Amino acid sequence: MTLWQNLSHQITQASGKAFTLKNYRGAGGGCINEAAVLEGKEGRSFFVKLNRPELEDMFAAEAEGLQALGEPGEIRVPTPLCHGITDGRSYLIMEHIPLGGPRHSRVFGEQLARLHQHTQPRHGWHRDNTIGSTPQINTWSNDWVHFWREHRLGYQVERARSQGAGQTLVEAVEELMESLPAFFQDYQPQASVLHGDLWGGNHDSDAQGNPVIFDPAVYYGDRETDVAMTELFGGCDRDFYAAYDATWPRDPGYGVRKDLYNLYHLLNHFNLFGGGYAGQSERLARRLLAEVRG
Repeated sequence: MTLWQNLSHQITQASGKAFTLKNYRGAGGGCINEAAVLEGKEGRSFFVKLNRPELEDMFAAEAEGLQALGEPGEIRVPTPLCHGITDGRSYLIMEHIPLGGPRHSRVFGEQLARLHQHTQPRHGWHRDNTIGSTPQINTWSNDWVHFWREHRLGYQVERARSQGAGQTLVEAVEELMESLPAFFQDYQPQASVLHGDLWGGNHDSDAQGNPVIFDPAVYYGDRETDVAMTELFGGCDRDFYAAYDATWPRDPGYGVRKDLYNLYHLLNHFNLFGGGYAGQSERLARRLLAEVRG
């Protein structure tokens, strides 16, 4: 059997309903994975991600992340079906949601705020996952400052050092890491369930205009990290932020902390892609240090 026939068999086994492949077509999978849509003769269709077999655990973590975001029922998330290895490829199969419908920014802002209201006592998650293709460490912690220092900034700057980042960048981030408590003197974030990678390419609307989020890097932590990333690459409009704040207002210190949170993603982009992200990361770290020094 071909890869596509084997994947069709996995759909039948996992769903308990016959799935006979009618057609398959390539789909946008980003820069990390290959992707396709499988259409069945019975009228159902599924979205499939493919990668090297050694990355199967990445797909297992993504499947659990989709479940974690979907369980509260606040915002639409593709339902994962199954994952595994076949024909020398790792795969993740999930519900196919046709995207590109009308965008309702206020609905998205309200739904994201409601999702963030689902909290638990500790920061982190029960397993590690990935941010892009970079490992993301989610070891549980009762201390958000410790978590952000060790498992977000610290992890990324060590990878940057090993990949040849300039000493001035490394020193700026390390000095900032020592200054983290200054950003949280009057703010104790709750541990909200987070998408974790909420740039503009990871949310859209279905055909009916319902907001949809996908491609997560889930953990529990400060909700400001999700909101901050919506501003990093593309951003959302004012209606989105107004609706979010009407549902759960952001703390006044968000305007500074958003840079602290987006530094993590800029460092990760340097580690993934190199180039100008090093200079952008260093400038942001030094701007944050200037805030601390007054």
